[in-house]
Amino acid sequence: MTADSLSLNPEQHSALAGLFKQLGDEGRLKLVLACMVEPQPVARLSELAGMSQSLTSHHLKGLRDARILKACRQGKQVLYTLDDDHIRCVLNDLIQHVRE
Repeated sequence: MTADSLSLNPEQHSALAGLFKQLGDEGRLKLVLACMVEPQPVARLSELAGMSQSLTSHHLKGLRDARILKACRQGKQVLYTLDDDHIRCVLNDLIQHVRE
């Protein structure tokens, strides 16, 4: 990685800080980690995170806005999954860092 690849404009700095802010909340992190394994419906995510469905939905909106999670409709159900492999790689690296 070069110094040039680390230079960000103000909008990119803000977006990066927003990602860390979203992942910095334990409840939101639980939601994201649950979606790493397989797509999850809101009711299941709410149960796994120990939150009301209303609070879960509120957190999911922020995670979608930050492009950490995405919603996919499957019939009448909406399932949440990681937005892309960049998020999966970052989380896997951070999980390994914590375990070492």
